[in-house]
Amino acid sequence: MRVIAAMSGGVDSAVAAARAVEAGHHVTGIHLALSRNPASYRSGARGCCTIEDSNDARRAADVIGIPFYVWDLSERFHEDVVEDFMDEYAAGRTPNPCLRCNEKIKFAAVLDRALGLGFDAVATGHYARLHTGPDGLVEMHRAVDHGKDQSYVLGVLDQQQLRHSLFPLGDSTKADVRREAAERGLLVADKPDSHDICFVADGDNAGWLREKLGDRAPNHGGAIVDESGEVVGEHTGTYGFTIGQRKGLRLGRPAADGKPRFVLDIEPVSGTVTVGPRERLAVHRLRGIRPRWCGTVPGRLEGTVQLRAHGEELPARVDVGEDGVEIELLEPAYGIAPGQAAVVYDGTRVVGSATIAAAERVPA
Repeated sequence: MRVIAAMSGGVDSAVAAARAVEAGHHVTGIHLALSRNPASYRSGARGCCTIEDSNDARRAADVIGIPFYVWDLSERFHEDVVEDFMDEYAAGRTPNPCLRCNEKIKFAAVLDRALGLGFDAVATGHYARLHTGPDGLVEMHRAVDHGKDQSYVLGVLDQQQLRHSLFPLGDSTKADVRREAAERGLLVADKPDSHDICFVADGDNAGWLREKLGDRAPNHGGAIVDESGEVVGEHTGTYGFTIGQRKGLRLGRPAADGKPRFVLDIEPVSGTVTVGPRERLAVHRLRGIRPRWCGTVPGRLEGTVQLRAHGEELPARVDVGEDGVEIELLEPAYGIAPGQAAVVYDGTRVVGSATIAAAERVPA
């Protein structure tokens, strides 16, 4: 097959490209330029959108012996990922930009361009496994290395996208990948993994949003109240908070019981942030919208649900209707915010995902 290898400049995508060549595919490496000013994104080891990363990807392609190009998708990335991130936080929700990037950029814009140029598939360094099921559909499963499994952020891929995707690392551990990179002479063998959000230069989400939102912010301050409505602090913008947050609240008075308090609710219109004890964060029912299914749309399923990129699996009953997805958690989850993704699994198989629109708390 003719394959595009998306090379971020890290060790995983470099080894994935090398394995695609070894499997007999005709591989072309590409690096995605996601910002017209890469210096404004992360720098050094913390990023995935830097000039250094582009150079690392090019050197890896040279070692592997494949053609290499840079594709400028900065405008599409800004519109579909960065703007969405700002809009969601302004509305009091908590988005996952990596999942959004996979949905809109890596497996939509990139795949569409690759197919248009006559390529057959896109290979990435994601840790997930693909194989054909008994019904002839391509199934996506968790990676062998559960600590690196990235199937959660791939749960937005549909059957068409899965049929044109390759994940060469799904059967390997991270340690194996680094060892192989060193053996292949790839200089990125010991390069640290990227962390956090690539377009927030210093990792300060609230500060970045404060600067970028400007007049688009729903408010620039308001009250932090407890569940009785008593004011216990002030803030400089609801966009700086997420449900379940504990750190950085800077409350003016401690709770009567001495226990730490967490963000329970965010109301952008009034500018009110409500805090309370951790037990009030427990939820047992979720409503999901904009579902995306990796294969056949399920009607009802008893499986598991993952609610964060590195969160645990929770047993759940899932009902799919015309208006979205209803998820009953058989064990309570804590700090779940609208805007997050609920990814549904049947064993190790990814069934699909939905965006959380509402979370019903366990009665007090």
